[in-house]
Amino acid sequence: MKDRVTLVALTLATLALLLALEGPGPRTQAPRAGEEVPDFSFELAGQRQRLRELRGRVVVLNFWATWCPPCVAEMPSLERLHRRLGGRGVVVLGISVDESPRNYEAFLRTHGITFPNYRDPEKRISTLYGTFLFPETFVIDRQGRLVRKFIGAREWDEPEMVDFFTRVLESPTS
Repeated sequence: MKDRVTLVALTLATLALLLALEGPGPRTQAPRAGEEVPDFSFELAGQRQRLRELRGRVVVLNFWATWCPPCVAEMPSLERLHRRLGGRGVVVLGISVDESPRNYEAFLRTHGITFPNYRDPEKRISTLYGTFLFPETFVIDRQGRLVRKFIGAREWDEPEMVDFFTRVLESPTS
């Protein structure tokens, strides 16, 4: 009897692990460094926009959720990065996978987040980018190519990161 319970428990644990690794649905391959990133449309302040309309600027595309502790932890540093480098051509664009508009809007208000954000509860954009771990951040150059992908929270306004963004801004190919 004990062996049967162990076998059932192992089977259930394996199934849970496989489902967790599979994520919310089919994913595409994440873009690779140097490749052009997929374009997508989103709405900000009632206006329909496309990612490609941000060409000419360095985009920090951050996938996050209010229920994700590392996402919550890095939000203040993303806001500081936005305030520090926004005038120099860096655009921080948050894509939230929150299902609840109330939680999402309350979070932005409560935490004083002013950089552009879009709620994508169907995970259409994160699927397009092959994202299923949160937070994930894609740094996109002025030409629309991926410079670097970060998985996990960062302190985006640390001197090393500011130097990184300065180099991307000053790069002749971006």
